[in-house]
Amino acid sequence: MKPPAPTSVRVDAWTWAIRLYPTRSAASAACKAGHVKVDGVSVKPSRPVRIGDTVTAYTRGGERIVVVTGLIEKRTSASVAAAHFDDLTPAPPSKEERSTNGLREAGSGRPTKRDRRLVERLRGRR
Repeated sequence: MKPPAPTSVRVDAWTWAIRLYPTRSAASAACKAGHVKVDGVSVKPSRPVRIGDTVTAYTRGGERIVVVTGLIEKRTSASVAAAHFDDLTPAPPSKEERSTNGLREAGSGRPTKRDRRLVERLRGRR
């Protein structure tokens, strides 16, 4: 006989199981550091997540925003894990948008003293 399906799962176990973090201890450390939020609130590793919760996690790859669509406690294949969440993470900016900071052309060499002063002024350092 199969055990009943869980109604909630610990947030550190769930973020590890859906592959947001490489290890369970890394997921737990991220929760303790305040890098995991459930419905906009920083949570402890033992906080239960339920279907419909929005989880925001700050990972090495950037911010990830996912909605819980299924509960999973154990780490499985990526295709099975993907069925347990909807990814709402916005697409990263294109290479052109990232490189266009309006200051200098990429690959134009070392900035002159005047260029460095202009950059400092724009950044509010002088």
